[in-house]
Amino acid sequence: MNYIKHLNGVFRQFSKDSRLNPSHVSLYMALFQCWNQNRFPESFQVDREETMTHAKIGSRTTYHRCLNNLNDWGYISYLPSHSRFKGSRIMMPIFGTTAGQLLDNPETSVGPAVVPYININKHNKTLNKLSRESKPKNEHDVVEFFKLNKWPLSEGVKFYNHYQGVGWKVGGKCMIEDWMATARNWMLRARELKKESALVGRSNKKLTADYLDIETNKNYGEPL
Repeated sequence: MNYIKHLNGVFRQFSKDSRLNPSHVSLYMALFQCWNQNRFPESFQVDREETMTHAKIGSRTTYHRCLNNLNDWGYISYLPSHSRFKGSRIMMPIFGTTAGQLLDNPETSVGPAVVPYININKHNKTLNKLSRESKPKNEHDVVEFFKLNKWPLSEGVKFYNHYQGVGWKVGGKCMIEDWMATARNWMLRARELKKESALVGRSNKKLTADYLDIETNKNYGEPL
């Protein structure tokens, strides 16, 4: 992940977004620093108190409001945890580079992160043909965008039908500023939910196996 291009891209977006205030920007930079320290994984866990300290935000209300705003406006994907023992997770859409996210595996990396060379000129020319407005011109634009990001075309249709049905608004209130950023957020959430579903499935399978693992050859003559 080219963080210089990413930061240039996201600050260009910041300069055009009148909804942002200094707390939004400082929180985003605190999250970016955490993402950087973890070597730009697909998602990472955040500690609220530590993030508030880095962002110079003293109020939990302000912290959660800004976090939800950044999520709703497509700058991050916020995956809250409802467990006191498990922190919330953040996913960061890429700005200023390719539409897909280049991942680095922190568990297997032993040296500096190496980003392979990718010729993105052709990819960017295709993206420039698509609408970069608050909503796409038609369903075809959405399906083409999902296709370029190597996602099932059916997901593009679902995305289009969902937001077409709610008038291209987030939470039924705020108009979408950049439908492509919202689409990337949709993809990140879908990927994370798929992983969580797989983990739950394996856990349930193990619990079922343990529950059924009973001893049938018992000696009922022995005392309890």
